[in-house]
This record gives sequence, structure tokens and C-alpha cells, in this order.
Amino acid sequence: MSNGPLPEFHADTAQLPGPAPVVARPAPRRTVAAWSLWDLGSNAFNTVILSFVFSVYVTGTVAADPENGQQVYSNAQTVAGILVALLAPLMGAWADRVRNRRLLLTVSTLAVVATMAAMWFVRPENSYLLLGVSLIALASVIAEIAGVFYNGMLLQISTPSTVGRISGTAWALGYVGGVIALVVALFGFILEGGVLGLPTEDAQNARAVALMCAAWFLVFSVPVMIWGPREAPEAIMVRAPFRPVQAYRDIVARVVRMWRQERSLLHFLVAAAVYRDGLSAVFSFAGVIAATSYGMDTVQVVTFGIAANVVAALGTWVFGKVDDRVGPRPVIVGSLTAMIVFGLVIVAFDATSVFWVFGMGIASLVGAVQSASRTLLTRMVPPQEANETFGLYATAGRAVSFISPALIAVFTAVAGARTGMLGIVLTLALGLALFWRLRVPGVTSRVR
Repeated sequence: MSNGPLPEFHADTAQLPGPAPVVARPAPRRTVAAWSLWDLGSNAFNTVILSFVFSVYVTGTVAADPENGQQVYSNAQTVAGILVALLAPLMGAWADRVRNRRLLLTVSTLAVVATMAAMWFVRPENSYLLLGVSLIALASVIAEIAGVFYNGMLLQISTPSTVGRISGTAWALGYVGGVIALVVALFGFILEGGVLGLPTEDAQNARAVALMCAAWFLVFSVPVMIWGPREAPEAIMVRAPFRPVQAYRDIVARVVRMWRQERSLLHFLVAAAVYRDGLSAVFSFAGVIAATSYGMDTVQVVTFGIAANVVAALGTWVFGKVDDRVGPRPVIVGSLTAMIVFGLVIVAFDATSVFWVFGMGIASLVGAVQSASRTLLTRMVPPQEANETFGLYATAGRAVSFISPALIAVFTAVAGARTGMLGIVLTLALGLALFWRLRVPGVTSRVR
């Protein structure tokens, strides 16, 4: 489904339409390493704060009633999703005008760090529930916006022949960072006060996890703040006044233009939004399914989470290299197909060993699809519109983020918790079906 070929890319020079031609030269290794370390640092928030530790503390300990805590937390995350959908493309459009992604990434990263540090003040009393869920939601919004600026940098530090490897390595480092941060949180802070011997009174050990994550993110973000890429002088445009209302009009006009002239890009944004919702559900609901369907306790669930992140890191790193050899499309199609098969096996066989083996198989492919999707978008988008397009990418994902949770809830209500996995499988299958017809000559095949 394409409206004509995109410009041909070459490993040394990429001339793209628009006012800002970009010379794609290999970035210094220090710059690439600095960019990649941000992924390693940021995943402490996703893994420890959102998935396994602090959100559980807020909903299960701070809240007087865990069920009410989960409801309040879900409502806050829903509001966060709406804000991201509204703000991500606006911030992306702003970044394309400011033309200094490093400054914007620095500011947004520091805001996430400050918000996580403020979580220390969430004491284990129900009166602090609203503060706890609000801080997590606020950090989620800012982190998503920071990701828009971060992803936009990929175009500056890679060439068409290295974009898959660089993206995959960074994404794999993110999983590694999540694993290490989770292990440190569990054994350093949580279990009986951890090896640090922090007092469990007033939940100081659990609250200190937020400070640890804030420090972790800050340390690994400093390199990109110092050595991260800035816009090349020839790419800097005249700065026009930024007006939010006009920016939204421009974004709508951009979508209309994509429908008329860049339908392949619009097609990809829609398809990717659907299957990325399924990918997000894999880690969001893995712990829940493990506990409710297979009777795993907290330590077993965290152990499963650590193992899943390890294999996800390895899979993402390997398939990043495959991406550069064969292109992102085969990686996306092959990985989604395998995940669907593995999910069906888990549903068919009610055994913990099957869940472990095929769950690890699914985990090994999640990051591969995410990274390949990022590289495909990078190869499709004009560089002067990178931030805005990545903002639309985030917005599209949020717009359909109800699909997997809704399907999981339906299957769980009808046939039990274990069959909730079918909700994830169907979401991935729908996304694959939408993506299957996408053809982008010169981009989805190997770039020589």
C-alpha cells in the first residue's frame, strides 16, 4: 500500500525532500554510546516504578483497599494516556522548530528524575494514595514526551546501514538496565530491608527505591546531555513563533497530507499502533497472568520478570543486526508470527513449564519488534519532520491502547484468567494483518 517509492538512501549521503538536507555520516562512537545509555537508564522507571515494585507498593500498601488502589491507579494512567495523546505530537512539532533535541531531552529527563525523587514522600497511608498515583502518572507523561525527543535523535546518529544495529543495541541495553535496576531494588531494598539494611518502618525501604531509580536514570542520562547530538548548522531553520493552536492545525494538516501523499507512512502508524498495544500488554500483564493463572508468589513473579528482560535484551540485540542485513519488515513479520504461535501454545497447554518456555520465547521478540518499528519509521520519515512524526507515533499508540486490555478482560470474564492471553494474541494478529499489506520500496528491504 504505497503511493510511490521514497527517496533512495545511501550509506554515505541521504538527500531527503524538504528544506534541510541531511548528510548521514557515522556519528562518533562516544555520541552513539551516550545516546544508547539513556535507554539503559530510562528503563528503571518502566521496570521498577511502573511494572514490578513502586506501583505495587502504591496500590497494595499505600491504598487501604488494594482493589480501590488499583482502580485509582488505572484512572490516573488513563488520564496520563490522554495527556500523552494530546501533548506528544505538539511537543514533537515544537522540537522540530526549536531544532535542539539535546536541550529538550535534557529538560524532560531532569523532570522525570525530579518526579521520581518526589515519590519518596509517598508514605504508606491511604491519604497519600492520590499523590502516589499522580506522581507515577506525571512521570509517565514526561517520560513519553522525552522518548519523542530521544527517538528523533536516531536519525542524527545513524546511517541507513547502521540504524537497525544502533536502535537494537540501545533497546537491548534498556532491558539490561531494567534487569539490573530490578535486581538492585529487590535485593538491595525490598527483601527484609535489603542488603543495605534500610528500615522497613514507614516503608522507608520501598520509598527509597524511587530515589534509587531517580539516581539511576540521572547517572546514565548525563552522557547524552553532554555528548548527545545537536542539529547540524545547515539543518537549523529560522525560528518562527510557536503557537500551540496553529501547531495542532499543522498536525491535522500533516495527517491529511499523509493520507493524500504519504499513505504508506499513515498505514504504518496505524498498523504499528495496534501491534504495539499487544507488545505493551505482554509485559504489563505477564506478572498478573503468572500470579493468577499459575500461582506464582512475588519472588517467583519478579524472577520471571528478570528472566524475561534478560532474554528480551538478547533477542533485541541479535535482531538489531538482522534488521541491518534484511531490513525491518522481515523482523517485524517473523517476530509477530512467532509470538502469536507461542501465545496459542500457552493457552492450549495449562502447565507452568509451558508458560515459562514459551513466555520466554515471546519476551525475546518484544524488543525486536519495537526496535525494528523504530528503525522503519526512521527510514520513512523526512528528517525535518522526525520529532513531529515520532509524536504522532506515540499518539497513535495511545489512541488504541484500549484494545489489549479490553480483549484480555473479555476472555478472562468468559473463560478464566489463563485465556486472557488470547486478548494479547488477537491484538498482535490484528496488527500483523494490518501491517502485512504495507510495502515501502527501498526501505523495507536491505539498504545497500
